[in-house]
Amino acid sequence: MGAIVDLVVLLIALVILWVVVSIPVYIAARLVTSGRTEKASFGEAMGATLGGAIVYAIVLVVSYVFLRALVGGYASLVALLIAIIAWLAVYKSVFKVGWLGALAIAVLAAIVLIVLNVILVALLGVQLPSFFHPF
Repeated sequence: MGAIVDLVVLLIALVILWVVVSIPVYIAARLVTSGRTEKASFGEAMGATLGGAIVYAIVLVVSYVFLRALVGGYASLVALLIAIIAWLAVYKSVFKVGWLGALAIAVLAAIVLIVLNVILVALLGVQLPSFFHPF
């Protein structure tokens, strides 16, 4: 029974984290799309956050496996660049923006996430897991 409770708690925590991490993407997308709600709803931000992460992970692993034989030691760097482009492609598709718009959403979302993390630490004494922010 304890394992089921642990699983439910984990799932609830992941959903809460997904919502929190989607907030910066939503704010950034609204700014980049000039607030047009048909292009940047919170549901779309949540979809882009989840879809982007899934696409990123799959592309990173698959491209690394294939590139390791071709480029050797540089496979991880090339795979990382391909995975980032794939994540930007998700943002481009979901928010109906160009490549620069997708890049702007990603950069602004990272900045907003860092600010949000600072606020969470200052107000509540908690921070997002370190893999969601570079500092």
